[in-house]
Amino acid sequence: MKILVTGTAGFIGFYVAQRLAELGYDIVGVDNINTYYDTSLKYGRLEASGIDTTTLKDNQPVYSKIYPNYCFIKLDISDRSLMEYIFNTYRFDVVCHLAAQAGVRYSITNPYDYALSNLSGFLNILEGCRNIQVQHLVYASSSSVYGLNSNTPFSVHDGAAHPVSLYAASKKSNEMMAHSYSHLYQIPTTGLRFFTVYGPWGRPDMAYFKFADAIIKEKPIDVYNNGDMQRDFTYVDDIVEGIIRVLDKPAQADPQWDSKRPDPATSSAPYRLYNIGNSSPIKLMHFIEALENAIGKKAIINMLPMQAGDVLLTDADMSDLEQQFQYHPQTDIQSGINRFVHWFKDFYQA
Repeated sequence: MKILVTGTAGFIGFYVAQRLAELGYDIVGVDNINTYYDTSLKYGRLEASGIDTTTLKDNQPVYSKIYPNYCFIKLDISDRSLMEYIFNTYRFDVVCHLAAQAGVRYSITNPYDYALSNLSGFLNILEGCRNIQVQHLVYASSSSVYGLNSNTPFSVHDGAAHPVSLYAASKKSNEMMAHSYSHLYQIPTTGLRFFTVYGPWGRPDMAYFKFADAIIKEKPIDVYNNGDMQRDFTYVDDIVEGIIRVLDKPAQADPQWDSKRPDPATSSAPYRLYNIGNSSPIKLMHFIEALENAIGKKAIINMLPMQAGDVLLTDADMSDLEQQFQYHPQTDIQSGINRFVHWFKDFYQA
């Protein structure tokens, strides 16, 4: 089976590509390696996957020295003609779309980046899937789509029509775009709403990454809403396990779907939405304590008011994924943070 994984120089895509390659699938990984955050980390992920980054040229495949069934191509998914070429050349069986312009706060100051990558780029993915009739498209959504919804735990069967950031709006748009292609062309699509993913090789724009760096350097950390927030932190290995299980089971139409009482998570088309989280929210101050324990230093905390685009609580209802895939995350917060801090100190020689 040939699988396209987008965003393989990114955090989650890096892990997914390696795991699928280990399982014996033929993997084509793509990423534009943009400068949203330090590219040395992105190149480091590729090197850890066996990709010789010194030989990278735009739009040219480079094969992994560790996984001979994995090749990487540096390209931009918003390039329509190039994406048409990639789909027609490789004829993928399955697509795992993880590339996106990430970041809630960044979307407030750089909105056009999200239209280009998350909307135009996603349309190119959908069109590619349509043209070659892929067996399954699995794509990354986000817990951010729940926005002003305060009915917790967040359920995919509840509405999510009030996002509070453009990033969240772009992810909700992806879900609606996917449904239209599932309906029109019978392409099985599955959207996965990730809940605050953390772990080694993570993103430097995430709070836990910034906190670790500041605590190690004995600098203050900015804590918003006076620390009165909770997040459903999910360790990256648990996220990857969920993705792998979902990839193997294409979405199917729900024969019980009722157009008079439409369920947002299912459809008369082959379309599904799932949460992937721990369904166990952690108080932000407890999370900081876990970092302090792993690092062996106390944080210097600078309390600040709530930031625009933030939400107070994320909490995943995992019942669908548990029932249909016998899956639930296994990593407790202190174990996950310990692994992250160990990697962080090694990678940055901190």
